[in-house]
Amino acid sequence: MLKLSIEKEELSPSEIKFLEAALKRCARRIILATTLAGSGHPGGSLSSLNLLLTVYAIAKVDPNNPRALDRDRIVISHGHISPGVYSVLCEYGFFSEEAFLMEFRRAGSAFGGHVEQCVPGVEWNTGNLGQGLSAACGMAQALKLKKLDSKVFCFMGDGEQQKGQVIEARRWAFKFNLDNLIVLIDYNKLQIGGNIWKVMPQRIKEEILATSWNLIEIDGHNFYEIFKALRKALKKEVENPSAPTAILAHTVMGKGISFMENDEKWHGMALPEDLAKKALEELGFDPSELDYLKEKRKTWQVSFPHQPHEPLPINIEIPEPTIYSSDTKTDCRSAFGKAILKLAEKNNFSEKPPKVLALTCDLESSVKLTEFKKKYPQAFFESGIQEHHTASVSGALSKEGFLVFFSTFGVFGIDEVYNQLRINSLNKTALKVVCTHLGADVGEDGPTHQCIDYLGLLWSLPDFEIYLPADPNQTDHIIRFIAQRPGNVFVGMGRSKIPIITKENGKPFFDTSYEFKPGKADWIRKGKDGVIISYGNLLHYVLLAYQILKENGIQISVLNIPSLRPLPEEDILEAFELKNVLVVEDHYVETGLGAKIASIAGLKGKKVKIKLLGHKKPSSSGNPKELFKAAGLDPENISLEMIKLLHE
Repeated sequence: MLKLSIEKEELSPSEIKFLEAALKRCARRIILATTLAGSGHPGGSLSSLNLLLTVYAIAKVDPNNPRALDRDRIVISHGHISPGVYSVLCEYGFFSEEAFLMEFRRAGSAFGGHVEQCVPGVEWNTGNLGQGLSAACGMAQALKLKKLDSKVFCFMGDGEQQKGQVIEARRWAFKFNLDNLIVLIDYNKLQIGGNIWKVMPQRIKEEILATSWNLIEIDGHNFYEIFKALRKALKKEVENPSAPTAILAHTVMGKGISFMENDEKWHGMALPEDLAKKALEELGFDPSELDYLKEKRKTWQVSFPHQPHEPLPINIEIPEPTIYSSDTKTDCRSAFGKAILKLAEKNNFSEKPPKVLALTCDLESSVKLTEFKKKYPQAFFESGIQEHHTASVSGALSKEGFLVFFSTFGVFGIDEVYNQLRINSLNKTALKVVCTHLGADVGEDGPTHQCIDYLGLLWSLPDFEIYLPADPNQTDHIIRFIAQRPGNVFVGMGRSKIPIITKENGKPFFDTSYEFKPGKADWIRKGKDGVIISYGNLLHYVLLAYQILKENGIQISVLNIPSLRPLPEEDILEAFELKNVLVVEDHYVETGLGAKIASIAGLKGKKVKIKLLGHKKPSSSGNPKELFKAAGLDPENISLEMIKLLHE
């Protein structure tokens, strides 16, 4: 593998000779791979090729140990240039050319149409444009926290600079002094719709400077200029050495193939076989190779092993539980704030990198992180009103050996950033998303802030565990529990102060003897006539309904479901034995827990009466109690609906 040293001022003639020959070999692979697959993005792959070859030669990466802890990170934000990336990784010995050409874009293959971490040398799954820079920021911040003198290189397209999240990431990188971050922008001035200025007018250079980055402008096909720019950035010979650096590389779409150059058609379209052969001839290769490889690919079995890319392990010490007495009236978010502070007190030592990190978006006091920030400022990241970036940067941080909490309101932490959470999920992050202000419990803030659709979205993120505590005590148990979970977790809660859930003797139900278990429900009360199932901030309403029913001689069970993924199917099936099931939730009926329970009943063939209580439409602004009453979620109506169910 060619290694270039920035201690030299210039590339040697032999290094240039190697790079120019490698350029042709990689261009050949790009043409072959995309034409053999019948799809792909050859145009941008060709325009980025000089940049890719130079960066991978300079970066501290090892094909024999691609996941070395002290490696440089290389993020490809415009993941569609996978043919170019894979071609360069072939060139530098990360895997064989044969595996790439035979398996590119095939079902079950590691070599996907957009870059994926299962390929050695790839750091982050990308494709949805505009998110790669946020991930790169997370990696750069992680390296700083760990005091590693490694760098992060982020490749980007010019079209994706139109994304708002890119500006968010630039601001964040400057605020947190990510001088170990270098961005290379393939400025070929074309996107799918044609000229980038005509598609969406944008002054990329001026926008970069406006976010206080260093900027170096070069010819992106000149190896001398690319090397000098990278050397200047790496040696901090820039205007502001504490700021990140962007290299704006002027390039040509389809560079090196005469009929492809400056033609946006080849951005996302493979060459047909006749033109592919013509391109191979221009590059100086035998065009008949395409026919041979085409036949070989027909019988080739996809077999290249997928590289594991689990998050780095982390050893977290768990503090003793905080138990709130029965007469305490506080909110779950305050319990979260206290729990994360106690976690930090156990794990964030001044002489070492902090283990517990918290990120929020201008809502520090609302999500109760003020004390955490005061005591552990080095572990707290205020991201401003930039939820899209924060969700992505948090995900990247969570893979680097930190326990990362991203906390904001439900509408911002789920609805607004669903796509970012989805990409995190595909990247196997270990993020802990803790959202407050869920449901109509937000009250007077109105329907724009009343997140009553979150389960419908979270069900579609299959690796996210979903936990919803019923009171501050259960919140404390759940937060301490998830601190040891290896993957992605969502914990949700309302805004209001709520009563402590108690046993029938008046003592806290979720006391020191309680153990939270995923996939396990809580039988708060036991009765023979039926069961009310609920979770979260409405459980205390259900207990008031239970008391009304009890006074009327009706004995019902109350089942709390704090674990919505994994679902406590055993407890739900037990509930079906009571025949009369009422589900109560501060959520849309169609996409909430009730619909899931009804589905279980149908799939299991259970003969049971089920009634679902929840929201059927957006609520209005108003006091939460009034909103719940209007939606039929007050204790009186809950008890009335249970009576109706019993008599149907």
